[in-house]
Amino acid sequence: MIYPELFWTFFQIGAVSFGGGYGMISLIMEKVITNGWLTEAELLNMIAVAESTPGPIAVNIATFVGSSQGGVLGALLATLGVILPSFIIILIIAALISNLLKYKGVQAFLGGVRPCVVGLILATAATMLISTIFGFKSLGDTVVPNLLGLIIFAIIAAVAIIFKKITKKQPSPILLILISAGLGMAFFR
Repeated sequence: MIYPELFWTFFQIGAVSFGGGYGMISLIMEKVITNGWLTEAELLNMIAVAESTPGPIAVNIATFVGSSQGGVLGALLATLGVILPSFIIILIIAALISNLLKYKGVQAFLGGVRPCVVGLILATAATMLISTIFGFKSLGDTVVPNLLGLIIFAIIAAVAIIFKKITKKQPSPILLILISAGLGMAFFR
């Protein structure tokens, strides 16, 4: 039965992932692909959808994966699994936070976790970029650039640069996601 496995897998991901949803993506990718629930291409598509829909990305991915494997109940259990550890930990921290931050051990822990989270996010971004834009999945594969993906990436980068030059502000991520979605629909009919 898939339901306990979905819950337990996403509970473990939620319990050991620091840095929010983007920090969880690499672990979600490993678990989902290892379990054979989705292919890497299917998961990358779900990540793209999860990123462009409202809500936390890890919750959205868990919901999508759970739904694909076990329908509504699978979606509910995977989502519950991924959020329950954070909920419990935050409840405990909220009760103790004012006293915890003064300890050097807690400060050292947080100082060690931050670079790890940045590394996980950068590794996930690099993996997604290499896989999506250059078609490189694993060592030994030949690089097959995705011309349309490269064009969309270049257009989004150009829009961001031009917007920043004209307005002296960063473009809204929502605007870039909408432009990217529109380009994807136009190019990949």
